[in-house]
Amino acid sequence: MTPDTSSTPVRAGDLGGALAAFREASPLVHCLTNIVVAQWTANVLLAAGAAPAMVDNTHEAGEFARVPVPGGVLVNLGTPQDHTVAAMRLAVAGANETGRPWVLDPVAAGGLGWRTAVARELLAQRPAILRGNASEIGALAGGAGGRGVDSTDAPEQVLDAARHLARTHGTVVAVSGPLDHLTDGDGLVRIGNGHPWLTRVTGVGCALGALMAGFAGVTDDRLLAAAAATGLLTVAAEDAAAAASGPGSFAVMLLDRLSTLTARELSERVRLS
Repeated sequence: MTPDTSSTPVRAGDLGGALAAFREASPLVHCLTNIVVAQWTANVLLAAGAAPAMVDNTHEAGEFARVPVPGGVLVNLGTPQDHTVAAMRLAVAGANETGRPWVLDPVAAGGLGWRTAVARELLAQRPAILRGNASEIGALAGGAGGRGVDSTDAPEQVLDAARHLARTHGTVVAVSGPLDHLTDGDGLVRIGNGHPWLTRVTGVGCALGALMAGFAGVTDDRLLAAAAATGLLTVAAEDAAAAASGPGSFAVMLLDRLSTLTARELSERVRLS
């Protein structure tokens, strides 16, 4: 039975509609991401129905971010280097110049000074969506950050900080956790799907940011884009876990289910509150 979503800014049926639009458009997602997760991120995008492009050099990143096709840009700070950060700045400038949506994933913000400063610098350029775990989001609002890439906070603990960042920077803030929290500063969407094995496969959160960039390229509603990407990944994860024997087979099953989950299934099974 479809949950009652009458009090949420987006409805379950809206997520299904966004997935249908995503599959029809096959958005081009320009990924400037970290070396640990590049292949996994590309595979997640391909399985879901998008077209990944890993263009992260200073010669091409700005130009590629301006390509006039449906899609978005992911900027992920998992393994920043001077040259990749320079490419990120060019890609963000190109995306902003042409109105192309981009997503910022401030991996491990708060734990190390340079990457935290870079994350805050990029956040000031007003991404369409800011996606991170609770400690990363808290760090961008002045908190201490987590334990490396792992959060030491729950999404509920940083909800006020997330709302503040969303209002200040004109962005949607998506805080990942056992219960995902997404806000545009006013409205709030909670998504209650998922499985613990999502935290046992490297790069799942990073790939979620890429999915958000793709969905932002096919809908002007940024909160819906973040919610649809989160719903797709977490509903697919539940089915993958049911068919898997551990994190390894779960990763394979997750790719399979991302490719077969229908818009109707997403609308019927996503748990919004």
